[in-house]
Amino acid sequence: MMRCLREVNVDNNTVGWYQSTVLGSYQTVELIETFMNYQENIKRCVCIIYDPSKADLGVLALKALKLSDSFMELYRGGNFTGEKLREKNFSWMDIFEEIPIKVSNSALVSAFMTELETDAPVSQGDYDRLHSSTTPFLENNMEFLIKCMDDLSMEQQKFQYYYRNLSRQQAQQQAWLQKRRTENMARRSAGEEPLPEEDPSNPIFKPIPEPSRLESFLITNQVSNFCGQINGVAGQNFSRLYLTKALHDN
Repeated sequence: MMRCLREVNVDNNTVGWYQSTVLGSYQTVELIETFMNYQENIKRCVCIIYDPSKADLGVLALKALKLSDSFMELYRGGNFTGEKLREKNFSWMDIFEEIPIKVSNSALVSAFMTELETDAPVSQGDYDRLHSSTTPFLENNMEFLIKCMDDLSMEQQKFQYYYRNLSRQQAQQQAWLQKRRTENMARRSAGEEPLPEEDPSNPIFKPIPEPSRLESFLITNQVSNFCGQINGVAGQNFSRLYLTKALHDN
């Protein structure tokens, strides 16, 4: 495609890439890694996300995304610990930035669409807008949402396991220090040189690495996306039901 554009003298500079998604489930570690690879050569690269499942509902589901500067700084440092995130005041909503998209047609296309319009006051498309059967869309969103909640629960279990190990290690360290201090008091009483209270070679003083919070942030983004889609579709369905009821009563 790039070669064909170049042959007809159309602007063919690479500014990013596009990918399709199902119900907006695009926020993954693989997408972030692709962004970082593109950033090495294209500083202002974007990713165009297209959702065909929404297109079936008559919605032009296009999004242009880029990574925020604060997230890229954290990602390059490879430090997604809770302390670092609190220091930077970083939340799960600060990973991506959405760029507004404006779609416009040429004058010829607009004229052609005008010719296709019927003179009838009501078309089949107007009736289709009142169709309230969105059960498959809602079911798929609910299934994806439940899966995301399971993944988020697994991420929380990792952190619970980490904090349990950390508490156990701290208790072992305190017990070891108390024992060493008691031993040093006895050595001082005997006129001997006290032993150092810090022993880096002791395995109980080896720091336990904290799990990265990147995966849980991405899952939280996905949960928020699915909840927004469910809320939007449910709101539209309620509007259709009230409108249909009013038409039926009349």
